[in-house]
Amino acid sequence: MSRRKFKFWGWGYADEQVPADERARLTAHVAKRFAVDGFGAETPPPTVAEIALRPSRIRAPGSLSDLLGDDPEDRLIHSYGKSYPDSVRAFARHFPEPPDLVARPRNEAELIAVLDFADSIRAAVVPFGGGSSVVGGVEPAVTQDYAGVITLNMQRLDRVLEVDPVSRSARIQAGVLGPDLESQLRPHGLTLRHFPQSFAFSTLGGWIATRSGGHFATVCTHIDDLVESVRVVTPRDVSESRRLPGSGAGPSPDRLFIGSEGILGVITEAWMRLQRRPQFRAGTAVRFTDWHRAVDAIRMLAQSGLYPSNCRIIDAEEATMTRAGDGSAHVLVLAFENADHPVDAWMARALEIVAEHGGDWNRDAASAADGHRSGESGAWRDAFLRAPYYREVLTANGIMYDTFETAITWERFHELHARVIDATRRAIRDVTGREGSVSCRFTHVYPDGPAPYFSFYALPRRGAELQQWREIKEAASEALLAAGGTITHHHAVGRDHRPWYDRQRPEAFATVLRAAKRALDPNALLNPGVLVDPE
Repeated sequence: MSRRKFKFWGWGYADEQVPADERARLTAHVAKRFAVDGFGAETPPPTVAEIALRPSRIRAPGSLSDLLGDDPEDRLIHSYGKSYPDSVRAFARHFPEPPDLVARPRNEAELIAVLDFADSIRAAVVPFGGGSSVVGGVEPAVTQDYAGVITLNMQRLDRVLEVDPVSRSARIQAGVLGPDLESQLRPHGLTLRHFPQSFAFSTLGGWIATRSGGHFATVCTHIDDLVESVRVVTPRDVSESRRLPGSGAGPSPDRLFIGSEGILGVITEAWMRLQRRPQFRAGTAVRFTDWHRAVDAIRMLAQSGLYPSNCRIIDAEEATMTRAGDGSAHVLVLAFENADHPVDAWMARALEIVAEHGGDWNRDAASAADGHRSGESGAWRDAFLRAPYYREVLTANGIMYDTFETAITWERFHELHARVIDATRRAIRDVTGREGSVSCRFTHVYPDGPAPYFSFYALPRRGAELQQWREIKEAASEALLAAGGTITHHHAVGRDHRPWYDRQRPEAFATVLRAAKRALDPNALLNPGVLVDPE
């Protein structure tokens, strides 16, 4: 399996760079959108030699010397996730709180040995899958109550251990990256069919721990739906749930750990529900000139029982920013796929629904298997896949780009949309002194509501990026919560969303979560500060 080094300042592998011509096209497009001549000198990426790294405060015992290391580049790679503030701090060469050691266990026995060592010296432990968190979920920033921090990299536990073709499931180690997982399932004609934007640089354990949302718009798109059972090593004991298609035996033990973000234990493996690889596809792009009618069309699709694999509306502003359109229309990326039968009838009925709401599309390409990968929807798809790589280009040129997402029931969506767009635009204008760009798309749709995903661009004052980002983030998050949405649909809580998560969850549940933390992690070693404060 792949062992290439990740970048410590950006997305992807250290030997990957955004080509110069692509960088130039991106910055020219943003400059035109903001009506500026350019962005001044581009900040070069940092190098390891430029970083004055704090010496490690703890040392590995001889018995664990082959598992625990303090290589400077490795510590830098595990210092941040991939959010906008992470990017700003990396380009500022600011790494004040790197992990003291990075552990890479090869099996559960070695993982337990690392936890025991951490407990013996009171070191915090931060589980790390691919490091793709955009909410501060893997940052080793803990209080001074700890002797140090050990980041627990799980990527050596990277195998599909067992495949059950009858029940169509597999036992999979938690540290496997998305592409490696699919390559191991492909000979069996099976797929997990879970493809978040971070797919290439995130792990199965990370998906489970953060309640990841996949690319597909309906049905089994959340990782929750795909977990058959889970095995977790906690500081107190090992928990493994029984493998079942469903159970009514009390509260689900799986649900305790799905979304726990590494505070209760370390997921080591899971039985996952699989699907046959799709053979039949159809897709197209549908244009709407009226946003409200487009939303009504998508609601009807979500409630129709057709279950499209893609049902993603991209507003005209996002279409403009991603060069998927000229701003004259909102674009619906619509697609179906199936492993058993052709999907033409489902596509035909879906197009009847969108037509009733003013949608228009290329009739010649409506049933093409790759119709959602060409034209406007293809241009947006390319921008979507490249967006994580572009963050380093934008940050280096002083351009703020960030996203946030939520979920809301249909009858409250339009009010939430208006309030969030207005609050974010006002905040950008107030803190930067100029207009920004705020756009919206749907990532997932349910019969009772959508998951809106907002993106914003702004031109912050150099040197003040983090403070200005915090003010914009706060304004947007306050508007989300006030309108009744969730603080996160699939990005997880981490440290960045804690203030709003604390207000969203019921206090009775918070009491139970803190009690579970005390029971499973009595010395509060695991990911302190995420979801709950250490006691």
